[in-house]
Amino acid sequence: MSQQFTGVLAAVVTPMNDDLSIDEKGVAAQVDHILSGGCAGVVPGGSTGEFTTLTTAERKRVNELYIEAARGRGAVVAGTGALSTAETIDLTRHAADAGADAVMVVPPFYGDMDWAGLLAHYGAISDAVDIPIMYYNIPAATGVDLTPEQFAELGRTTNVTCYKDTGGDATKLTQVFENHADDITVINGWDTLTFYGLSLGAKASVWGTASVIPGLCAQLYDTLAVQGDLARGRELWTTIFPICEFLEAHNYPAGIKAGTELVGVGAGPARPPVRPLAPQYRAEFAGLLRAAGVDVVE
Repeated sequence: MSQQFTGVLAAVVTPMNDDLSIDEKGVAAQVDHILSGGCAGVVPGGSTGEFTTLTTAERKRVNELYIEAARGRGAVVAGTGALSTAETIDLTRHAADAGADAVMVVPPFYGDMDWAGLLAHYGAISDAVDIPIMYYNIPAATGVDLTPEQFAELGRTTNVTCYKDTGGDATKLTQVFENHADDITVINGWDTLTFYGLSLGAKASVWGTASVIPGLCAQLYDTLAVQGDLARGRELWTTIFPICEFLEAHNYPAGIKAGTELVGVGAGPARPPVRPLAPQYRAEFAGLLRAAGVDVVE
């Protein structure tokens, strides 16, 4: 099974009303903001989307809403990972039926997961649902840290066609890219390594910052991945990097939601226990956006 994504895929928020219910109308505003800025698609239901705070029914509904809003305009990779194989298959089947282009599946993130068990988990999903799978590599949250050879085996033996690298290990990312590209596609997923990943040759980036500044993120992709203009890319990265660095220094969903509000497409609060950015950090974020030439709504 082949699936080759290109461009910036924005890791998106789950819009909330003040009562912490899902803001269904808010999804379309997020999609319009992101795709009109030049991004290639959206990735709902991941860490940025607070998936661990949503019920299964809410996760399905959020994926439906993003698929509907983006249909015909951009790709949708729906987050469907869960603690059990059965629930992951249920969420994956639902996303496929709703029209997702692919799914992003984080490995089960509680309890010890050995390699044989992990292969069986992704193998069962692949057998049950015929859809490309993006492996969500985030070892700091899951405790699952694969070797380059294991990434390759996962790609050869299951429907995992690519992996979002949120591991922060540039050397390992390079080893997979250089030595195992025939088996699995590397997609950058670590904000502050985006310049490196695109310069290396990654054809896509799953990037939460793109939910806030989609235009700048799309420009960086075009400059580096399409035009191969390193000099101009460095100029853009000097502008973008402080924003990425800021977001990685704070709770990520809270930071992205603050950013969407600052640029005029607010997505409401995050669900507890996540707290909003403190006023001084929000002011700092606003300053970074202004320095990057972004219009800020106060």
